[in-house]
Amino acid sequence: MLEHCTPWPESFATQYLRQGYWKTESLVDVLEARAGAAPDRVFVSDLRGNLNYGKIDRLANHIAMHLLGLGLKRRDIVLLQFPNVREFVIVFFALQKIGVIPVMCLPHHRARELSYFAELTGASAYLFPQQHRNFDYLPMARELQAANPNLRHLVALGDGTEPGIAYLDEWMTEDAPVREPTRELAAHRPDPFEVAFMLLSGGTTGVPKLIPRTHVDYLCNASECVRALRWDANTAFLVALPAAHNFPLGAPGMLAALVAGGRVAMSASTEAETIFEAVERQQPTFLGVTPALLISLLNSPLREKYRLDSLRHIYAGGQKMLPELVEQTRKAWPFASPGHAFGMAEGLTNLSRPDDPWCDIVETQGRPVSAADEIRIVGDSDESLPVGAVGELITRGPYTIRGYYKSDTYNRQAFTGDGFYRTGDMVRLHPRGNLVVEGRKKDVINRGGEKISAEEIENLILGHEKVHMAAVVAMPDAVMGERSCAFVTLRSGKSLTLTELTAYLEKKQIAKFKLPERLEVVDSLPLSGMGKVSKKDLREVIAAKLESEGMRAGSCRN
Repeated sequence: MLEHCTPWPESFATQYLRQGYWKTESLVDVLEARAGAAPDRVFVSDLRGNLNYGKIDRLANHIAMHLLGLGLKRRDIVLLQFPNVREFVIVFFALQKIGVIPVMCLPHHRARELSYFAELTGASAYLFPQQHRNFDYLPMARELQAANPNLRHLVALGDGTEPGIAYLDEWMTEDAPVREPTRELAAHRPDPFEVAFMLLSGGTTGVPKLIPRTHVDYLCNASECVRALRWDANTAFLVALPAAHNFPLGAPGMLAALVAGGRVAMSASTEAETIFEAVERQQPTFLGVTPALLISLLNSPLREKYRLDSLRHIYAGGQKMLPELVEQTRKAWPFASPGHAFGMAEGLTNLSRPDDPWCDIVETQGRPVSAADEIRIVGDSDESLPVGAVGELITRGPYTIRGYYKSDTYNRQAFTGDGFYRTGDMVRLHPRGNLVVEGRKKDVINRGGEKISAEEIENLILGHEKVHMAAVVAMPDAVMGERSCAFVTLRSGKSLTLTELTAYLEKKQIAKFKLPERLEVVDSLPLSGMGKVSKKDLREVIAAKLESEGMRAGSCRN
């Protein structure tokens, strides 16, 4: 296994193999099996047309050869930051063909996050779009390369003539001269027990954690999702959320569709009309969203303009979907059953089942997809709690990691001595076996499914010359679930507006969703009995203010 990663204990690995949860095959093996058995079956669709399994496999081979030509080799690590385009799927599998490990970066990550990933991993290449959502990535790519000597290769979507950049369009034509791939790629075929890619965890310390997922564990995750949801070759999953997220990637997502022999449809953005058009034209059967995105779709005046009745299931993940939203979804689209996808990039996936009683779908967030998932609900001393009591969810299993990448110190906090992952989710067990999510134990703000480390933003705010102390907390929001509010005390004689603060933070090159959306300037911050800032009190203060202002959603305020 890749250095600095924590393998499953041998006894567990043997057990998972014997019981059939792990199979000695890689993501590449599954793609090639599908391409061999049904080469003309559509695997990927978008508004540009369809690509069948055979075409995806051939293009992945072709691009893999070009990547080898750059000098990439098995166990190299690269940064992959593509939006929801067909090239995401093709390049993802091209990297798998040669055992190169992508860090699954999100389109909104900026230089601060990307530079950290590059430095931590020694990444040798950065694959990126030239433009996306009015942001020019090329200058950032040059900046990253200048700051990270190991980052030897830059590969951009599209075409162009900039020196030192490889352009993907030049590699996407199968007729272009390239060596015969079959024999050469066989020498680079990945080990199924090796790390296939790294997902990202927001964390609570301000330092993103890298989550190494192996071929065997992620295929187990995808396969168990397929079984739980009863997917088959007629399933078509719409990738509307950023494809690099765990939910649309494989829990269930693209790789579960691959396992089922089904199809993935691509939506270029999370704009309501873009998603509606993708549904009408590509006819997906399964839509994965966050509750915030679902609210946006329900509230869109364009909802009635498009035919959406190909959908059979609409599942929400990333944050808790409240009962009212479940009811609204069924009323708005009676042809599609709503459901929950409560999980984490570190592993455990909980799903509503298609045949669950309606009261369970409304009131709970599903249950583990695998019989091999071990879950416990524990108190502060790791004691097991009775059914119905609220405690922290801890878990281990055949697709839940045993440690973050290069993070030995944090791993001792995040995992128990016997290998259970501390999720930080506060839950209770429903009498019929499903989980009910009650909140978060960690100091993380969940903004529409995107996790914001309060500590990371606080540390940045404290660098402002006018700020004396800072605390960032979640404030309730009817659409996003939570938004962030910054409470600050100022140095003597100073004043500060939200506009000034956000302008300062934008210069730190952080993702925009992390910016505070409200600023409260106070004389002092409340302290707990231990002398720490009482975030609980601050959350109550801002919730009361919003209520007194007649607002259910947070708003920007100077």
